[in-house]
Amino acid sequence: MFRRTFWFSTGVAAGVWATTKVNRKLKQLTPESLAASAANKAIEAGHRLKDRAVGFALDVRDNMARREAELGDALGLNADPELPAPHRRYAVIENRNDPKYIENTTYSNNRNEDH
Repeated sequence: MFRRTFWFSTGVAAGVWATTKVNRKLKQLTPESLAASAANKAIEAGHRLKDRAVGFALDVRDNMARREAELGDALGLNADPELPAPHRRYAVIENRNDPKYIENTTYSNNRNEDH
């Protein structure tokens, strides 16, 4: 009698366990669940891709600045140029008989400064 009760209980427990597993799997395979799972995976992949892209952009910016500094040093662009004396005057001749002098202007040929 004990043997029959043991095997009956074991069979019931195995049936309950199998039914629970099958029901969980069926719930995972419903269209709504599959759509939610796919959306979650897409969001995670998007975040990973964004993190990689941001990291790549920061690496490019750092290396670009470093290379620009190297080129500037190699070409002598980073050295301080000799500036003209601040009191130097330039002659502007309007009339050959009467020259006038003007102070050094800071006019720039850059057209984008006006805007």
